[in-house]
Amino acid sequence: MDQHNQQNYQIHQYKNNGYSIVLDVNSGAVHVVDDVVYDVLPLYERHTAQEAAALLNEKHSESEVFEAYEEITQLKQAGDLFSPDAYEDYYTEHSDRLKDRSTVVKALCLHIAHDCNLACRYCFAGEGEYHGHRELMSYEVGRAALDFLIANSGSRRNLEVDFFGGEPTMNFQVVKDLVAYGRSMEKIHNKNFRFTLTTNGVLLNDEIIEFANKEMANVVLSIDGRKEVNDYMRPFPNGTGSYDLIIPKFQKFAESRHQDKYYVRGTFTHHNLDFSKDVLHLADLGFKQISVEPVVAPQSEDYAIREQDLPKLYEQYDQLAEEMIRREKEGNGFCFFHFMIDLEGGPCVAKRLSGCGSGTEYLAVTPWGDLYPCHQFVGQDGFLMGNVFDGIKNTEIRDTFKGCNVYAKESCRECFARFYCSGGCAANSYNFHGNILDVYDIGCALQKKRVECAIMIKAALAQQDD
Repeated sequence: MDQHNQQNYQIHQYKNNGYSIVLDVNSGAVHVVDDVVYDVLPLYERHTAQEAAALLNEKHSESEVFEAYEEITQLKQAGDLFSPDAYEDYYTEHSDRLKDRSTVVKALCLHIAHDCNLACRYCFAGEGEYHGHRELMSYEVGRAALDFLIANSGSRRNLEVDFFGGEPTMNFQVVKDLVAYGRSMEKIHNKNFRFTLTTNGVLLNDEIIEFANKEMANVVLSIDGRKEVNDYMRPFPNGTGSYDLIIPKFQKFAESRHQDKYYVRGTFTHHNLDFSKDVLHLADLGFKQISVEPVVAPQSEDYAIREQDLPKLYEQYDQLAEEMIRREKEGNGFCFFHFMIDLEGGPCVAKRLSGCGSGTEYLAVTPWGDLYPCHQFVGQDGFLMGNVFDGIKNTEIRDTFKGCNVYAKESCRECFARFYCSGGCAANSYNFHGNILDVYDIGCALQKKRVECAIMIKAALAQQDD
């Protein structure tokens, strides 16, 4: 792979699965090119066509190089290559103003239960306790949280609430009551609630399925893949596995939602670096919406992903991408969340540059009503922002998160994937580097690989359509 950055433009080129791919980072234009254009491109800005022909004379004829130069020139003139970064100067010059800008809250992660009926080895919440104690959210706290969201959402109509844990179905009556309360407030305040649910499936039953299908815009079903992988990392407190109990429930649930508006979501670790087999196992079970992502853990943990694991994981992403193309062509495709990419522009500019909005637009609420920047900061000293009854008191934390964007992070400024990953996870940055304006290096490396594979899949399927 090769990338160069000069005069505020950036080109990223790489080969994958037999395709020579060129990404113009700033415009987002993707080109599948032949070997001549691929080889000429790094020379284009620094050499004349004659000089490039001389440098490449052992690989390509002079006429081929000249033709490639002409093709590149046409793409440049069209704004599809060597395009300038339209946002960097603005974000750099107005960084103080961006921190001072007013923001609205549009999403809450309600920790409906700081308790869990599984004992997952990698759980950052410590079996649901989040560095604190086991507790279920009361209806009164949850109602105050929805009132806080309405009051702090400004003119924004669409609001999101995720019922999270621990395991939220352990407190499902409160979930139902809060959904009913939210629906009763929609017309009064001209709001529309989009409720979502994350569950391990242990308590999933017909009542919960029926309710979720009526009220939940999306549901995340937690499972790690193959039986032996899942049962090692996601056991019950007594050590027995959870796979056999939850798989039939998840299959029934996915079918009840017509294989849409849900994800089976898994985590791979150092113990299953062959994670593509887990993705394909879930696909073979009939699931069409799949997300399996790397664990984030300190290197002291035996299951943590290590730098030396990266080559193996790159191979796994490549193998998965090739298999997904094959299955799609055979009419048996499925969606892999981390290969989803929008080459037509994607989210709005602000979202592409600043990410999930944690600490500003998106907040987490504990069972007793405390507010944190996101679920991964819950219980961490120094990140308590206020509570749902009194509002945000620690505005300094919020203002710090306002300044979190790809141009505020040195590691992101020249990264080709910055407009797709939006700078990565602030919590991961803090946990590994002590501040939110850095990146989690292993996660960053894997994200870049996923972007390359996602673009390759798009290119392969587009050529098939042609």
